[in-house]
Amino acid sequence: MITPPKPADIQHLFSQIVQYDESISPMELDLPNETHDTISLAYGDADPALFPVKPLIAAVDSMLTGNLDITLNYAPAYAGLIELVQERMARLHIPLTRSELMLANGSSQILSLLPQILCDPGDVIIVEGPTFLGAVETFFNCGLTIETIPVREDGMDLDLLESTLIRLTAQGIRAKFIYTIPTFQNPTGSTMPLANRHRLVGLAARFGVIIVEDDAYGDLHFDNPIPPKLIALDPTWVLYVGTFSKILAPGVRMAWACGPAEIIKRLNRFKTEGSNGPFMTRLVAQVSADGWLDKHIAVLNAHYNTKCHAMLNTIAETFPSDVRYNRPLGGFFVYVYLPNDLPVSRLLPAAIANGVSFLPGTTCYADGQGTHEIRLAFSFQSLEKVVEGIRRLGATMHQLRIA
Repeated sequence: MITPPKPADIQHLFSQIVQYDESISPMELDLPNETHDTISLAYGDADPALFPVKPLIAAVDSMLTGNLDITLNYAPAYAGLIELVQERMARLHIPLTRSELMLANGSSQILSLLPQILCDPGDVIIVEGPTFLGAVETFFNCGLTIETIPVREDGMDLDLLESTLIRLTAQGIRAKFIYTIPTFQNPTGSTMPLANRHRLVGLAARFGVIIVEDDAYGDLHFDNPIPPKLIALDPTWVLYVGTFSKILAPGVRMAWACGPAEIIKRLNRFKTEGSNGPFMTRLVAQVSADGWLDKHIAVLNAHYNTKCHAMLNTIAETFPSDVRYNRPLGGFFVYVYLPNDLPVSRLLPAAIANGVSFLPGTTCYADGQGTHEIRLAFSFQSLEKVVEGIRRLGATMHQLRIA
């Protein structure tokens, strides 16, 4: 019988990047114990009621009754999906050659590959604050130095971004990339207007810094048309990341990156498992063909719009008047700014005791901010549970103030 090694015996085996106390991670999430009765508004899962089950089953049935060598054997990604992505991007005035496009197993795979091809440990990157917790945790775990730029109602604070780039340049430092979610930002829901987008890509060109444009929610808009993608304004300095997760199903794990061919070439090189394969790429293409995906997106937008407004209306009715919150025009989230006497550390355990949970804002920063901020997801829960969850949370806030 082999005696298992003690943790201390194998510490020397780890790379320098992972030889740190994990408790220092600023994105660590430790929710108090939830029960099956807890209405979780914490996570941005898609609404399973809208998963295209019948089209997916029909597509799989069709694929498995044909030539199985095409769908179940070793083979490259289905060319039809690449053409579908090219066609959808072309409608956004973003023409792409094959060398400027890469498929991936979800957008998170692309974000995890970026530090491998662009950064060395200790290199500086710039992110929004708050932002997508998965991206920041990935960058943090790669040993990168993270500069945080606040997000306002109109997106990233570009005045502070410019002064940060000037400061870094004076120190002889070039940031390796700027990570941004300019459309229905996660978690704030803000959307960067066109003038700011022009200024942002201008700053990137001026300082020679790549922008990573994460567009996970770009198709999920409720009201007015959205501004052009950053990559449409300047394809030289923007790497665009798109995904089918929010418009088809997260479990499909299908995304794409497009941008400068030299970056795509190196992303492919480090995507060591190779092609996404014929089965899932063919499935996504077949389900999405002939205009079906656009019709499905319209259904999603109407559905999520209804739930978003229900959440906003219930917040207005039940939250204390000095609680501030955004009014997103798309996406999955409402972001809330708490008054001084209602920090997350006090509100979260009390909320869970009352049967509702949320995502603490601290998990969305790389530097410990967000102690009085929370993210509420209206995407996953039913309309009735969204309303009930907000009522429970509002009641909790009032209870804490009279305790």
